[in-house]
Amino acid sequence: MPEPQSNHIYEIIQVPETTGVRFFTDIDHGSYFPNHWHDAIEIIYMVQGELDITVESAAFRLLEGQCFLINSCVIHSTKCTTPNIGIVFQIPMDFIRLYIPDVQQLRFVLDDPSPDPIRQTKLNRFKETLRQMQIADDIRPDGYVLRFNSLLFEILFQLYHNFSVKVFQANLNQRTKDLNRLNEILSYTARNYDRPISIDEISRVAFLEAGYFCRFFKKHMGLTFLEYQNELRLSRIYQDLITTGDTLQQILERHGFTNYKLFRRMFAEHFQATPSQVRKKSKNSLDLHGKA
Repeated sequence: MPEPQSNHIYEIIQVPETTGVRFFTDIDHGSYFPNHWHDAIEIIYMVQGELDITVESAAFRLLEGQCFLINSCVIHSTKCTTPNIGIVFQIPMDFIRLYIPDVQQLRFVLDDPSPDPIRQTKLNRFKETLRQMQIADDIRPDGYVLRFNSLLFEILFQLYHNFSVKVFQANLNQRTKDLNRLNEILSYTARNYDRPISIDEISRVAFLEAGYFCRFFKKHMGLTFLEYQNELRLSRIYQDLITTGDTLQQILERHGFTNYKLFRRMFAEHFQATPSQVRKKSKNSLDLHGKA
């Protein structure tokens, strides 16, 4: 999951030199991150609460005690409407290639829970290793890096032997080219989302003819460009609702959402509540957390 103030597009994973991976416990009081991707596999383990995840238009709800894996360069989004606590573990592909050279021809699949008892046992072992990593990361004992890295390589071993399947990447170069083009499009959108961006304007950014651009964007993102721009605005509005005391009108103007009727409809579809209800619910959860 991206940082709260990121551009929600291609996410650059910042990792410490001592481990080469990003691992943290995330306490989320409410967030919505539209479609983005990163050149890393991402593992999310839900310690408490739940999280809605969409991966290439397929929707999932991650429940307490469940684990989910998103493969590298796969477009996905996340939404948290009730407070949750989760372990987030991102392993850059450059790091994985050092130890699994054929990783480009692999896809990792967790599918938790599993109806197969043998596979579920492997999943439980995998999740226990994640919990041990969390303990090491929280306590930071003497020799922490040794302990953490030993568990990191145990995770890689389990992924490779228990949760990987061979895939044939016939169009890998084209996929990389398409993602690079999308990155240019979405970076430009993130810088200018608070004003109208015409199809002609964004098509020129992508060096594509307008009609082809619309088909290209819908194919890869699963929604039209205007829909994506409004999703991006909505995510920023949601964040401001729960983190600032500004009026709704001020927030809408700040993020360029001028169609109030469309905003209300989209907000209700995404969060099953009104903006005032979301703000009140977030404030109550923060108050409770502060008293805990």
